[in-house]
Amino acid sequence: MLVNLRDICAIAEQNNMAIASFNAPSMEALRATIDAAEQTGYPVILSHAEAHESVMPLDAMGPAMVALAERSSAMVCVHLDHCEHLSYMRRALEMGFTGAMYDGSMEPYEVNLENSARAAAMCHSFDCGLESELGSMGSREGGESAEGGTAEEAGAVYTDSDQARAFVKATDLDILACSFGTVHGLYKGEPHLQFDVLTKIRSRVKVPLVMHGGSGVSDEDYARAIDAGIRKINYYTYGAKYAGDAAVSVVDGVRASASGKPVYWHDLTVAAYERLVEDFSSVIKVFANGAAPLA
Repeated sequence: MLVNLRDICAIAEQNNMAIASFNAPSMEALRATIDAAEQTGYPVILSHAEAHESVMPLDAMGPAMVALAERSSAMVCVHLDHCEHLSYMRRALEMGFTGAMYDGSMEPYEVNLENSARAAAMCHSFDCGLESELGSMGSREGGESAEGGTAEEAGAVYTDSDQARAFVKATDLDILACSFGTVHGLYKGEPHLQFDVLTKIRSRVKVPLVMHGGSGVSDEDYARAIDAGIRKINYYTYGAKYAGDAAVSVVDGVRASASGKPVYWHDLTVAAYERLVEDFSSVIKVFANGAAPLA
């Protein structure tokens, strides 16, 4: 069942939970997202990031995402993640995406505000919900050089609560991604979330809030963030790593057996898919924050 971003986050708001948003730059990740949602009974957000265009083009993956979401028994929002070009966003909307994120976090505030307002108008004309980001985690989606550092090391700019209130009102966005201590990519150590920042933002805006850089956060901190108002959590890096490890294990096992058996590509994709379903199912349940399955 294809669900609008606004509606799926409203469900999260009503149940004091967060919806897991999984980037799917492969058929294995796409299938695993849908299957994990159906098996657990919780809604899910199936995402394609503009940063993954070179890995899996939108024109190839987008129609498949929409088709599988439409026929799924789970509630699925098909979402465009970290879009920096409005022309790219329009392509996704014309495919039937029901959520989109405009990422102007690296732009001056005035440019971010203006483009977010344009994105909101475009999205709403397609009955699609818009997410925008205010503040910056420093590190970029896709694992640039800042990957692995703390938010401070990555040059993060925490979201200002007063500015957030003005930004939400001026842009007419539906959900707000905020910076409060997470980073994209793999962590070297323990992330240190600034819950006082998150609490201030929540007190000044009424739209659902989003956590980016969700990988590496403890279950306890996920729960604290959800209780403080986070309703969508992006999760990609660790899932991709676990799937890669599963594929490598297949190769290592075949080579260690000295049987002369070749390594087939489909053996690797099956191993990756199965590991993704396992990981995604676990993550969905953690983000449910104690809420009962909804399907």
